[in-house]
Amino acid sequence: MRRVVFRCPHGYPVVIESFPIKDGKPFPTLYWLTCPYLRKKVSKLESQGYIKEFEEKLEREDELRKKMKEAHVEIIEKRAELLPEDHPFREILSKVGTGGIKDFTKLKCLHLHLADYLAGVRNPIGEMVWNLVERRFCEEILCRAGEERE
Repeated sequence: MRRVVFRCPHGYPVVIESFPIKDGKPFPTLYWLTCPYLRKKVSKLESQGYIKEFEEKLEREDELRKKMKEAHVEIIEKRAELLPEDHPFREILSKVGTGGIKDFTKLKCLHLHLADYLAGVRNPIGEMVWNLVERRFCEEILCRAGEERE
């Protein structure tokens, strides 16, 4: 983890930024959704078929597809900023979008796109996911409960 980029109202990390190299290998997922509450909410959306629904929408809508490509390019550029110009993995990471996605009409998972959106990336799928989450933060402070168990 490089840093926390988004916190909940309770002060706990919701999204963290990772370094694009992990264990000596390219690591294309720049932003991670860490909030257990939101991860559960997003998993439920995935189980309800939203990945397929959003992928079909990407196939149909040119403007959405254009914005999604721009979001992937934004991630590619942000990752590149973290690596020296001569780093051997720069080229590999310049060919894949968020989470290592090569086909920008495919989503992989919704957690990835929400994390990008909450980190400030103009990710239209992440924004749609965020808008589907009715109650965005837990009231139970689940992260504190996790600390108490440790």
